[in-house]
Amino acid sequence: MADAVIEIVGLNELPVIVELYNRIFRPIKDISAFRRRYQGRHNILQMVARLQDQPVGFFLGFELKPDTFFAWYYGVLPEYRRLGIGQQLLEAVHAWARQQEYEYVRFECQNAHRSLMHLALNFQYDIVGIRWDSGLGDNLIIFEKTLSSEP
Repeated sequence: MADAVIEIVGLNELPVIVELYNRIFRPIKDISAFRRRYQGRHNILQMVARLQDQPVGFFLGFELKPDTFFAWYYGVLPEYRRLGIGQQLLEAVHAWARQQEYEYVRFECQNAHRSLMHLALNFQYDIVGIRWDSGLGDNLIIFEKTLSSEP
């Protein structure tokens, strides 16, 4: 397992996160799309995973409702996958959410992102629903974890 440094970063690091996002996901987004999504959101959390000072992964999330934290995006550059960086990001998010006294962490995942689905199931997430995303033209699987269920 890689020993990534996971750090909470401020909004000034959003350009780094957007660059990582655009290297991982399609369609690409500009920084304004992220800023719009943040409008009116509470407890925005941004994390960057670094290996040897190089950003290789990120996390974005915010409060969905008072007891639930929403994991909006997890991403690890393809050349750094299967090194445990996604797991380290997930663990860091869970620790932070517990400190903030959230009871649940929730995220949505496309069926094509099998590695994230496997990671979620390994971390005791439950599948709690499915919803249609007209922008993607695909169903999203909704995962949720009760934080008190993690050892």
